[in-house]
Amino acid sequence: MTSTTLTLNNGVTIPALGFGVFQTPPEATMLAVEAALETGYRLIDTAAAYGNERGVGDAIRNSGLARDDVFIETKVWISDYGYDETLHAFEKSARKLGVDTIDLFILHQALPSEFDMTVDAYRALERLLGDGRVRAIGVSNFMPDHLAKLLERTEVVPAVNQVEVHPYFSQPAVRAADAEHGILTQAWSPIGGITSYRGDSTRSTFTDPVIVGIGEQYGKSPAQVMLRWHLQEGRSAIPKSVRPERIAENFDVFDFELTSEELAAIDALDTGVRGGPEPEVVTLETFGRAIPED
Repeated sequence: MTSTTLTLNNGVTIPALGFGVFQTPPEATMLAVEAALETGYRLIDTAAAYGNERGVGDAIRNSGLARDDVFIETKVWISDYGYDETLHAFEKSARKLGVDTIDLFILHQALPSEFDMTVDAYRALERLLGDGRVRAIGVSNFMPDHLAKLLERTEVVPAVNQVEVHPYFSQPAVRAADAEHGILTQAWSPIGGITSYRGDSTRSTFTDPVIVGIGEQYGKSPAQVMLRWHLQEGRSAIPKSVRPERIAENFDVFDFELTSEELAAIDALDTGVRGGPEPEVVTLETFGRAIPED
């Protein structure tokens, strides 16, 4: 059975399978996270830009679980990049989450057009790590050239790079660059939900005959097959849902194992077509927005 945890490059242990709240409305977040924690998830991924950190914190407190039993991951938005600004961003996120320490604190985008600000923001993460305010630091949506530029100018190798990865867009070059530096690749949109409303509307990972056919062999859904694919290839994955039955289904992936041939068949589905925004087009002018204090 694939391990339920992974060890980051600084020795911190992270659950392999997490629960995401991207695009989950603030009013629905608390109930969704409560359902996830009751199901067994122990990694919750949020972000300042999602506007639902407070609901995540409320759900964790309502769960009755000890703080150390839940791994909290959140992200700094580009509007809060810069050394002092990012230190303040931590304070805002920690206050909304209701915690003193954040387990994994990452930069949400590379912001290529203002990379000096990105570097300053990452240096603030290094400071927070050194001060014990966070247990691990990382990045999101960083391409290999972004990683190379960051590593040239900073001291701590990111523990995680959270990027779009699913069978139709598997980003082998990014995963190879991450592996070269001991960085864990963490998949957002891991079951390809983004393929249901982006790009070619005639194709969806949920109805792909290869994925459906593999699932039929094990009595598993396409989503379960895709999550198992991530786990067996050593990635962290953070599926999202607001439906308790789907939340539970996505966690039920530790009782079967795909063959090497099945993993290769899923690998071969890669189209090279990104569903999310191109990292190079993310700028303060087009994506910047103020993150509220409370």
